[in-house]
Amino acid sequence: MTFNGFPVAALDFYDDLEMDNTRSFWDAHKQVYAESVRAPMVALTDALAPEFARDKKTVKVFRPYRDVRFAKDKTPFKTQQGAFVSAAPGTGWYVALSPQGVRVGGGFYDASTSSLAAIRTAIDNDRTGSELEAMITAYDSDGWEIDGDRLKTAPRGYDREHPRVQLLRHKQLFVGRSYGFDEVIHTPELTDRVRTDWRAIRPLVEWVAERIEG
Repeated sequence: MTFNGFPVAALDFYDDLEMDNTRSFWDAHKQVYAESVRAPMVALTDALAPEFARDKKTVKVFRPYRDVRFAKDKTPFKTQQGAFVSAAPGTGWYVALSPQGVRVGGGFYDASTSSLAAIRTAIDNDRTGSELEAMITAYDSDGWEIDGDRLKTAPRGYDREHPRVQLLRHKQLFVGRSYGFDEVIHTPELTDRVRTDWRAIRPLVEWVAERIEG
């Protein structure tokens, strides 16, 4: 399937799902989800995969169902459709469609204890840590949002006065930007927009992947 943009019906679907997140609504509209949301997202990631994915196993279009076993919120369905291309465990590029439009991002979203230790060791190192710091500063200056869960203080074993303590605090670190409802999200040109932004994020993704994979 060729990616031709996300139809307006995809945004309408999520607007309605936010108002009525029930199995009865889903059952009545699952064909809209399949045709207007999931199929275009698969087509988009298929178009991007040759450049960014190491193999088919590293491309994931997320399932729409929420795991509510341990959640206070028992609504059964996610109110966005995300897709992820992995460059290393928990690390890679992301694109999502939601009632707020389309958003892209990249970085590390999940890290094991050993992976996080390797990342922090690299941040502590003056050469590799300064590389990451310069990257993040440049992304910020270019209008990217810098995000990710972080500790309230320096991690154990690191000085609170460390020159890169703000980076050391991160348990996740990713950059992102929203296209919102820009007309491009309804057109084939969205592929090129996402590709350009994913290329811009590549230095961050590869910096993290190199630390995790040694």
